[in-house]
Amino acid sequence: MISGTLMRIVAPCWKPSVQGEKSSRCGDASGRVDGLLWYKDSGVHSSGEFSMAVVQANNLLEDQCQLESGPMSLHEGGPQGTFVGIYDGHGGPEASRFVNDNLFKNIQTIHGAGFTSENHGMSADVITKAFLETEDEFLSLIRRQWINKPQIASVGSCCLVGIVCSGLLYIANAGDSRVVLGRFDKSIQEVRAIQLSIEHNASYESVREELRSTHPDDPQIVVLKHKVWRVKGLIQVSRSIGDAYLKNVEFNKEPLLAKFRLSEPFHKPILKAEPAISVQKLYPEDRFLIFASDGLWEHLSNQEAVDIVNSCPHNGVARKLVKAALREAAKKREMRYSDLKKIDRGVRRHFHDDITVIVLFLDSHLISRSSLRGQSISIKGSNGVYANLIG
Repeated sequence: MISGTLMRIVAPCWKPSVQGEKSSRCGDASGRVDGLLWYKDSGVHSSGEFSMAVVQANNLLEDQCQLESGPMSLHEGGPQGTFVGIYDGHGGPEASRFVNDNLFKNIQTIHGAGFTSENHGMSADVITKAFLETEDEFLSLIRRQWINKPQIASVGSCCLVGIVCSGLLYIANAGDSRVVLGRFDKSIQEVRAIQLSIEHNASYESVREELRSTHPDDPQIVVLKHKVWRVKGLIQVSRSIGDAYLKNVEFNKEPLLAKFRLSEPFHKPILKAEPAISVQKLYPEDRFLIFASDGLWEHLSNQEAVDIVNSCPHNGVARKLVKAALREAAKKREMRYSDLKKIDRGVRRHFHDDITVIVLFLDSHLISRSSLRGQSISIKGSNGVYANLIG
C-alpha cells in the first residue's frame, strides 16, 4: 500500500509530461533544456535503457555527470560495458568538470596498459588507480594555477562511479553521492531498494570514528558546527578528488584565503581520494540502478525513489525523480512547486542543491551478451551539455 505522502510524489508519473518541450534548446540526441533543468529522457546502453536529468541550484553548476557505453579499455579486444559517473562538486565547478573530462579516460588507459588475455575484465585495482591518477592530475593543475588562481585549491568533488561489465557491477565511491539498486523480491512480489554505495559524510558516526582513528593526535579532526558535523570544521565529506588545502601542506598558506587555511600544520592528508569499491554479480532480479548526487537523497528516501522508477514508464523517469525531489523541497518551505521553479540559480541554493540523476535499467539478456560490440555512446550531462554518438 502506497502512503499518502508517496502517492503525492508518484502521482505525476501517471500524467503525460509535455512541460518544457517548446522551450528546449537542443535536440534529443544531446538532451533538452527547460530553464535550470537539463534532461535526456531515454537512451540505450550496452545492457538496457537509461534516463538522465540534472537541475541547477548553484550560481555555477557544480554537479557533472557522464554515461559511457562501449569499450572500457583502449586495448583492442578489451571488454565492453557501461560506465556511469556522478560528480558532485563543492566550492566551485572546477574539480567536477575536471573529473568529468578525465576519470573515464584514465580507466580506459590504465586498463589498456595492463590488459592480458588472462585478465580481460574490469577490476577494482584499475578503478582505484584511475581515481588516484585523476587526483594527481588535478593537483598538478592546481600547482600550475596556484599563483593566479589559488582558490582552486579549496575546490573538490565527490565521485561516484558504476561500471557494468562482463556480468558484474563495480561501484566506486568517494564522497556522499549514492547508488540504489531496485531488485525484485519474489517473496513479497515487490521491488526493494538496496543501497550499494558507502557514503563518506561526517554525519555518520562510522566516518567520524574512521577520521579519529587515522588522526588520533587531532582532537579537532571532526567538529560539530551549527548542528552539522564537519571535517576540521570546514567540509562534510572525508573523501573527494581535489580539496588540496586539506591534503597537501603546500596549499595551506597564502595566497589561499584565510578562511580555508588551517592554523595548525598537518603532517598527513586529512582527506582521501581513494574510493570504497564493491563488486557483485548481476542477477535477473536486478531491475535498475539509480545513481544520484546528494541533492536527490536529501529529499527522497531510497525506497521512495525505487517506487517512483518502478511505477513509471522508463522514458523520462530521471526527470520524474528530480521533479519529485523539487516538490518535496518546495513542500518543506511551505511553497508551491510552480513558485520554486521561478527562483533563479544562486538563490535557488537556499531551497535545494544541484541534483543529478542517472537511472540505468538492466536487461539480463543484454548483460549476458555485453561482450559483443555495438554502438558506442558518450554523454556528458549538464546545462552546458554535449553528447557524441559514435557509430
